[in-house]
Amino acid sequence: MSLINDLINLDLTDTTKKIIAEYIWIGGSGMDLRSKARTLSGPVSDPKELPKWNYDGSSTGQAPGTDSEVILYPQAIFKDPFRRGNNILVMCDAYTPAGDPIPTNKRHAAAQIFSHPDVEKEVPWYGIEQEYTLLQKDVRWPIGWPVGGFPGPQGPYYCSAGADKAFGRDIVDSHYKACLYAGVNISGINGEVMPGQWEFQVGPSVGISAGDELWIARYILERITELAGVVLSFDPKPIPGDWNGAGAHTNYSTKTMREDGGIVVIKKAIEKLGLRHKEHIAAYGEGNERRLTGRHETADINSFSWVSCNKKMHGIT
Repeated sequence: MSLINDLINLDLTDTTKKIIAEYIWIGGSGMDLRSKARTLSGPVSDPKELPKWNYDGSSTGQAPGTDSEVILYPQAIFKDPFRRGNNILVMCDAYTPAGDPIPTNKRHAAAQIFSHPDVEKEVPWYGIEQEYTLLQKDVRWPIGWPVGGFPGPQGPYYCSAGADKAFGRDIVDSHYKACLYAGVNISGINGEVMPGQWEFQVGPSVGISAGDELWIARYILERITELAGVVLSFDPKPIPGDWNGAGAHTNYSTKTMREDGGIVVIKKAIEKLGLRHKEHIAAYGEGNERRLTGRHETADINSFSWVSCNKKMHGIT
């Protein structure tokens, strides 16, 4: 194993100018992350300098077997914390060979919105709080929990320290540092309310960069849990019953909101959100009806509500 570790950590910078670029994209479920690596002739800092690439979309649920080629367009570059050196991670989105975004490519439409002059001048900030659960690989049960059993009730685990309360800190700290190394604007971490559950925060990031950074942070976490032999879950309610769920709470503001008198703009935006509550809930992913029950620090999924400094707002953000 020591030789394998030596090879994994092999520094190529003294022997070749070539680098490895890991092309990353979102798979057909909208949550699964896929990647493949290719060799480039030298360091690259601008995604426009990267070649497009392709993959078999029939193997990711993104194309039929009779016409399976999907093209990757590089969109953002991050330093690779696993291979290090000049090697990079590349966030991509996916298109047909004719240049049309495939149905699961949500980034394309987002980029059009964020590049609109009216949007750009508002400098939209996002701060995303990504909660997740670490599961024992073979039994799919939270780490730190007795197999087939339950820990003590919630209360001592949130932002905790101690071997009987905080489970998985080595993974969490590794992820934190790896994201900083990669160039992800990760702003913090903390243990969550349910034991075995954690959170990291990305932002404040401007516009579409928030999405790129969040997906790369998720990818890095997937890779670290792979190395640790632990399963990563973003399930909204991984354990039924009297246990907190997991969300990706989103904090948002515009330049106008952040200026004097911005509270008026904020209230107008909230009123607009309330008019399309059902449409927004439908777009927030599957399984939220199990989490948004009005209990465990959430709002009810069928109700839109807002108030200043109320933790229940987490259910609708």
